[in-house]
Amino acid sequence: QVRLVESGGDSVQAGGSLRLSCVASGYIARGTCMAWFRQVPGKERERVAFILTGNGGADYADSVKGLFTIFQENAKGTVFLQMNSLRPEDTAMYYCAAGRSPFSCGNYYWGQGTQVTVFS
Repeated sequence: QVRLVESGGDSVQAGGSLRLSCVASGYIARGTCMAWFRQVPGKERERVAFILTGNGGADYADSVKGLFTIFQENAKGTVFLQMNSLRPEDTAMYYCAAGRSPFSCGNYYWGQGTQVTVFS
């Protein structure tokens, strides 16, 4: 069983920055897909970025490319989402997720979420 705890959500003015953290406990295999999703009420959950632990390979949604950076502190354990030049449309609940199988980004363990609010 994997447990994920997010932190770092806040209210920030447009143009500002936030760094979200996700601490994972339990067994995280090398190559686990660690991802950040976001969701606003009434819309589907959107994956904004993922990274493969121990590998460093990452990818981003087009809406956040060049603005957000996902990185890991070590081979497993803590994953961050650095969010720069925030816009009101980035307002959402942000969730950390860990793939249940190595190198698979389709089925996840989930954290409880951390709220990000961007005001203009």
